Amino acid sequence: MRAMSFLSCFAALWLGLVASAAAVAAEEAQLVEAINVYRSEVQRCAGRASEPLPPLAPDSRLVLSAGGVGDLQQALAGTGYPMVNVQAISLSGPRDAQSAMKALRETFCQVVLDPQFVDIGVSRQDRDWRIVLARPLLTGRLGDWQAEGQQLLEQLNTARAQARQCGGQSFSAAAPLTWNAALGSAAESHSRAMANGNFFDHRDRDGRTPGDRAELAGYNGRQIGENIAAGLDTARKVVDGWLASPGHCAVLMNPQFSEVGAAYAVDPKSDAGIYWTAVFGTP
Repeated sequence: MRAMSFLSCFAALWLGLVASAAAVAAEEAQLVEAINVYRSEVQRCAGRASEPLPPLAPDSRLVLSAGGVGDLQQALAGTGYPMVNVQAISLSGPRDAQSAMKALRETFCQVVLDPQFVDIGVSRQDRDWRIVLARPLLTGRLGDWQAEGQQLLEQLNTARAQARQCGGQSFSAAAPLTWNAALGSAAESHSRAMANGNFFDHRDRDGRTPGDRAELAGYNGRQIGENIAAGLDTARKVVDGWLASPGHCAVLMNPQFSEVGAAYAVDPKSDAGIYWTAVFGTP
């Protein structure tokens, strides 16, 4: 009887630990999801409106102990993460993901809404949280902007060939886009401006909108749309990020658009390192 009692207690303790670990993992995943929903919408932060951003990708190498101290870069070097830039946020007190997200919005919106970050790791220990956002080294071997623009066109058309849900909007499969040189020129100009000017915005430093830039490039279309991205080093990653962001996805799937131009630009002195633009048009 005593042996049976001991085994029963051990099993109950083990099941309790498993349930507790699962609950913590669920809260961590919920916080990542909440952060990505927050980033996907226009937000007011530090007195200005942010651009909608693609989601951050969970990376297990960024899951560092919530109670840990010490050099962050050294800790990431130990995990093998090829870091360029990293920011860690420590929270003490939030009882769940919802409370943690409230604290992030109120105090750390500039970090959470920084377009240079593309990966995230979240850990929790009781009421202590650690959120690590990072930008990795660029590993893609990129061709010139025209070649990569064509790669982006191919990825866009693959995406448009399938019906999909973009947030609350349903889209049927859309006809493939064709390349337009004027839109490509507008895209290259804006990617270069963002990279050299170290900013991330649809409105450039001269106050021009995507429609203004398309017109200056010689495009006389009836409708213009634009998607931008930063910190990602392949066309596939860029399109995957746009598809995971309801606003970007809706632009990408819009059946009224039939032409596109796309380009990237790199500046190692900029925060994000690499910037992408796709300009969609209706002739």
